[in-house]
Amino acid sequence: MANPSQLQALKIGGPLMNLIKLKGVPILQQLNLEECLLRTSSRNWCIINQGTNQPTIVMGVSGKPAELLKIESVLCDQIPVVRRFTGGGTVVVDPNTIFVTFICNKDAVAGLQPYPQPIMSWTGALYNKVFQGIGDFHLRGNDYVFGDHKFGGNAQSITKNRWIHHTSFLWDYEVRNVAYLKLPARAPLYRLARGHLEFICRMKDYMSRSEFISRTIEATKTHFSLRSARGRIH
Repeated sequence: MANPSQLQALKIGGPLMNLIKLKGVPILQQLNLEECLLRTSSRNWCIINQGTNQPTIVMGVSGKPAELLKIESVLCDQIPVVRRFTGGGTVVVDPNTIFVTFICNKDAVAGLQPYPQPIMSWTGALYNKVFQGIGDFHLRGNDYVFGDHKFGGNAQSITKNRWIHHTSFLWDYEVRNVAYLKLPARAPLYRLARGHLEFICRMKDYMSRSEFISRTIEATKTHFSLRSARGRIH
C-alpha cells in the first residue's frame, strides 16, 4: 500500500521518483549503486552524476576488449577499464562526462511497454524537451545527436519488474582519451565510417552544465513527482 507521501505525489504530478545528484563519483561506484537500486529497490530513481573522478573506459556487458580497445596504449597509460551490467557500446568517460540514469518500475510510465525500443523512444521524447530550441537535436538509432554528431550514448537493462536506462553525455572530452578506442566493427549507418573525432561533438558548445541539469530535472517533472533522495537510498 502506498504511504501518505506517495499518495500525495500521485495526486500532484505522477509517480514518485527519488532524485540523487552526485558530483565526481567514480563511475564504478555509480554503476554498483545503480545495479543495487535496480535489483533490490522497489522505488523509481533518477541519478545525475557530474563527471567521474578519472578517465575510465566503460564497456557494455558483451564488449570484447581486443575488438574495441587499443590494448597496448590502455595498459601503458594504466587507464581503468570497467564492464557495466547493461548493453550498449564503449565510451571513455572522465570528469567532463555527465551521467543521467532512470531506474523505474515497469508500471511507472503509463502506456510504456517495457522493451528496449519503447523505452528508448520515451527517453528520446524526454530529452527533446531538454534540448528544445537548442541545436538540431534528435535521436538517431540509439544515440543522441546534434545534426549527425553524437554527444550522448545509451545503455539499458530490463528485469522482470523494472528497467534501467542510462546515458553518458559528452559535455566535453579530451582528444587524447578518444585515441584508446578502435573503430567498432558494427556502427550506425549515419556514422558513415567517420573516425571518432569526426563523429562526436561537445555538448558544452550548446549549453552549460547547470542549464542541462536544470532542464533535465524539469523535463522529468512532467512525468514524475521528484524528491531529493538524501538518506533514502534503499
